[in-house]
Amino acid sequence: MNDTLSHAPDTACAPPLATRVYAKVLWRLMPFLMLAFIVNAIDRINLSFAKLRMAEDIVLSDAAYGIGAGIFYLGYILFEVPSNLYMQRVGARRTLTRIMLLWGAVTVATAFVTTANQLIAARFLLGVAEAGFFPGIILYLTYWLPASLRGRVTAGLLMSGMVAGIICGPLSGVIMAHMDGWLGFKDWQVLFILTGAPTLVLGVFGWFWLTDRPEHSNWLTDDEKRQIAQAISSEPGPVRSHFGGVLREPRLYIAGLVYFCIYSGSNTVTYWIPTLIQGFGLHDLKLIGVLAALPFLVALCAMYLLGRSSDLHMERRWHLGLTMLVGAGSFALLGMLHGNVTLAIVLMSLGSAAALSAIPLFWTIPPALLDKAGAAGGIAIISSLGNLAGVLSQATVGAIKSASGSLYLAFDVMAVVMVIGALVLLIGIPAHCLKEGRG
Repeated sequence: MNDTLSHAPDTACAPPLATRVYAKVLWRLMPFLMLAFIVNAIDRINLSFAKLRMAEDIVLSDAAYGIGAGIFYLGYILFEVPSNLYMQRVGARRTLTRIMLLWGAVTVATAFVTTANQLIAARFLLGVAEAGFFPGIILYLTYWLPASLRGRVTAGLLMSGMVAGIICGPLSGVIMAHMDGWLGFKDWQVLFILTGAPTLVLGVFGWFWLTDRPEHSNWLTDDEKRQIAQAISSEPGPVRSHFGGVLREPRLYIAGLVYFCIYSGSNTVTYWIPTLIQGFGLHDLKLIGVLAALPFLVALCAMYLLGRSSDLHMERRWHLGLTMLVGAGSFALLGMLHGNVTLAIVLMSLGSAAALSAIPLFWTIPPALLDKAGAAGGIAIISSLGNLAGVLSQATVGAIKSASGSLYLAFDVMAVVMVIGALVLLIGIPAHCLKEGRG
């Protein structure tokens, strides 16, 4: 985070005033947004650990778990575009506060489910509550920062999600190993309560901390506000100027398909890594928690290096395409080394890190394909198309696991999907569409 905040302004070769302005903006917004991403990621990842103990209590099969993990994205998709469009009307402060308070409440309430169907319903409601959070943040950053800064800033933001993965594994292992029976709750119930409550506190704080746009801030001077406005307004963009025109842009759907393929791999990591590790023959919850943190630790380093390189060379496609291919290759080889726990963990960590690192690289691309008037709806549509992977891929993985008793075939399928996504990206989005200054 410190590197993101201290180095971002000099990438734009900005004059002293601009350097001070962007440093001021980053220090104001990024700590809160990164903390929000940390609790958001934990409130998704916690289910993968809770499954190890709650499956027996609520009679949860692998297939039902896959549906529960996936149906979250159905709720998210149904309300994502309306949430992003509504954010343009009421502002980021109201939108993000509402989202955090609702998802925190649903996470805590999940501790009280007693059947698989209730868990599935809770996960759907969590998706509805979170709808618009990530694309809303991406849109929010376009109000404050020029394109030349967004690659590293987006990577820094999403790196906080990797910090959540590093924290969540050991934390979940300790909670479930030592807090069974706390206040009469079972270990997995305690996990949902303790990981959901901080979101409620953060949501209240956000109401007082966030500012919708630079011109509304009371912590920027008039000169600083003008500097930001001039930088944002001077950026080139596509000629379409209305949302209907954006909907007729074929590359909108190409980008959505690429995101679908990326998210298929990264979601499989998020929801199935603890189960995969358990399949290696390891059953100690604290050890599983520590090993489950490794992919996120590797991804944290990879995100920074890839984001920095992508900004330095102003090149997006090959950085993203090659990262996806590395992830696919690692997933494909995983089943061949299942007898060697050490090598399997190395491949699991490399493939997972690549799948996770592809996400911030991808999100430097959509702002270059959309004009400012269509950005809100366009980004939400791309995110919605990609999030279909959350519904379909996790149900597929759960069905494969239930039918075969193994996750290796499921990871092979995800490898093929990621290869397809890399090819679609490199063929369907030509390099000239992503020129310097357009993200």
